[in-house]
Amino acid sequence: MFPVISVSNLGKEYIIGGKQTGYRTLRESLMDSIKAPLRHIKKETGHMVKEDRFWALQDINFEVQYGEVIGIIGRNGAGKSTLLKILSRITEPTLGSVRLRGRIASLLEVGTGFHPELTGRENIYLNGAILGMHRSEINRKFDAIVEFAEIEKFLDTPVKRYSSGMYVRLAFAVAAHLESDILVVDEVLAVGDVQFQKKCLGKMQDIGKNGRTVLFVSHNIGAIKTMCTRCVLLKDGRLVKCDETNDVISAYLAFEDAKHTVDIVPKMRAKGNGWVTFKSCSIFKMDATPANSFLIGEEFYIDIFLETVHDNSMYFWLIIFNAEGTPVLSSHQGDIELLKVDPGLYTLRCMMKDIGLMPGHYSVTVGAFDKGKTFLEWIDRCQTFDILSTFLDGSPYDYRWGMVNQKVNWQLTAYEC
Repeated sequence: MFPVISVSNLGKEYIIGGKQTGYRTLRESLMDSIKAPLRHIKKETGHMVKEDRFWALQDINFEVQYGEVIGIIGRNGAGKSTLLKILSRITEPTLGSVRLRGRIASLLEVGTGFHPELTGRENIYLNGAILGMHRSEINRKFDAIVEFAEIEKFLDTPVKRYSSGMYVRLAFAVAAHLESDILVVDEVLAVGDVQFQKKCLGKMQDIGKNGRTVLFVSHNIGAIKTMCTRCVLLKDGRLVKCDETNDVISAYLAFEDAKHTVDIVPKMRAKGNGWVTFKSCSIFKMDATPANSFLIGEEFYIDIFLETVHDNSMYFWLIIFNAEGTPVLSSHQGDIELLKVDPGLYTLRCMMKDIGLMPGHYSVTVGAFDKGKTFLEWIDRCQTFDILSTFLDGSPYDYRWGMVNQKVNWQLTAYEC
């Protein structure tokens, strides 16, 4: 049987940088396009400006069979969204080819594929027409789409007035129910609420069981492991591995853990008087395995190798920031006692137990102070780690509220009148 998707020697190049031109007339733009359609060096204000080139994808080769549910994973900037846009025929490749056998429906960015001035009802028929479906075919699916999206009350409202969550509900319902052979879904589902996300994941599993093909991009490793039979791993625009899901996830986590130790150089030093020098910062699992990625609830520890040149009484501070730069955890050893430190080399260990961090990317800032709160050393964002979207028992993350999932003691007492 022929593959439903065949990707061969695929590459995508973007032109970045260079000076921005000022406002120009339509005539000037038309004449410029006629004179130099292939020009890559622009002349502005008497200077030649060379444009930088960036390969978002290079030498990508893989095939997908009918009925497969394929996960596409990798860090931000790996090329996942660019690949999906090419497969969805939104972006043209620079090199190579993509062969699709069948109709494709895509759910990429919030709002793509919808006309903002049209109502939800009108956009359902528009998307069906784009897929080449007859009106009678869309009519048969219409009630199922509306029921799945749960927005019947707003069906005749222009979608430009929808919230992002409503957009996603309708967009997924349309993409999943209309008769496409291939469904492409980016991480856009993260916009929806918890129950709707679960419903979408279940629907994608059903689509695969019914013989249709699904390509699913997500940072939720638990969902990838549950849904996908095979995975594609991208790194810096290149295909690293295309294999069974567990093998690809193991390779992905190995890449994530590759920089478990960061040597601290002078330019990283924000404050300090030279009495204490942090040399390196390392992260380990509790069995001493170097790591930079952990499951939800998994315990780990951070080691800071340091040198002191004066005897002093001091305390140490650690702050963890999320990807948006918001401090989500702060702790300093001075809560317990000041440490009397003689000149020499030391390893400072911070045990991270029951901290309850939600899935995401985090950075670590560390500092040292004397008893008068004078900065002895302060290193901002010296190390990073990730909390994956999977619990210790292997179950996928269920999108809870807040920045931390803290364990507390609950007690229910009957009220006596």
